[in-house]
Amino acid sequence: MSTFWSVWISVIVLGSILGCAWLILATRKGERFKDSTEETTGHSFDGIEEYDNPMPMWWLKLFWLTIIFGIIYLIIYPGLGTFKGVAGWTSHGQWSDEIVAADQKYAPLYAELAAQDPEQLMNDEEALGIGQRLFANNCSVCHGSGGRGNVGFPNLTDDEWLYGGSHEKILETLLNGRQALMPAWQDALGAEGITQVAHYVRSLSGQKNVDETLAQAGAAKFQQNCVVCHGANGEGNEAFGAPSLSDSIWLYGGTQNIVEMTLRYGRKGRMPNFEEVLGEDRLYVLAAYVKSLSQQK
Repeated sequence: MSTFWSVWISVIVLGSILGCAWLILATRKGERFKDSTEETTGHSFDGIEEYDNPMPMWWLKLFWLTIIFGIIYLIIYPGLGTFKGVAGWTSHGQWSDEIVAADQKYAPLYAELAAQDPEQLMNDEEALGIGQRLFANNCSVCHGSGGRGNVGFPNLTDDEWLYGGSHEKILETLLNGRQALMPAWQDALGAEGITQVAHYVRSLSGQKNVDETLAQAGAAKFQQNCVVCHGANGEGNEAFGAPSLSDSIWLYGGTQNIVEMTLRYGRKGRMPNFEEVLGEDRLYVLAAYVKSLSQQK
């Protein structure tokens, strides 16, 4: 935070507190410090006049206590721009302390679960419940609460896996993350080549509205440029994270326009790693839960 904004915030906060104190003093002058007064506010309705009596003393004291509390709070805790408070408290520090306490409390449980065979975990309702909560807190924002994915985010409930669907491969993905890279082919293929290859790619999965002439022309270009990653028949390659093009599962969509867009501009999907966030034992349990999603029929 810059010095200007630090001073600006401090002036507003302190000005508000002092303004409240001035308002209390300004409205309680002279005889208004008494319990009652014969003065009226000047308001009259149906012959009834409103006395200008002061607020109850206990209520006034509460106002002063809140002002004093606010000043003490701002001395102890951050609230005045870049001033960190004499206690040195920070929300990040409190969060870190809570994480350390939680790790100490639950580490033995996760260590016990991580010592089990993955198949045992996938048949253990308690372990799956723990895995489901880990998934909900860390994975559902991209893959959905049920793991069915979204555009650009793989469905985890089917048998299609970009990098492999064994427990070991899923754990590897969670530990290290993944960086996919589909290069752009616009310069290499040109507009006509992009259209031809897109028709051929869509024909591999038996889609309708495919121009056979364009698809045949695209087949040769596919063999020249795409088989290294996707295979001669578009079966994909888990070593590269290259998806199969011969089924009906499409990460970004399988329409002609979308396939052409993918070929033209490429794709750069990224799966972050969670080793530092959750630790290996938790990820072991989470991997078992993710694996179980594709086995639920």
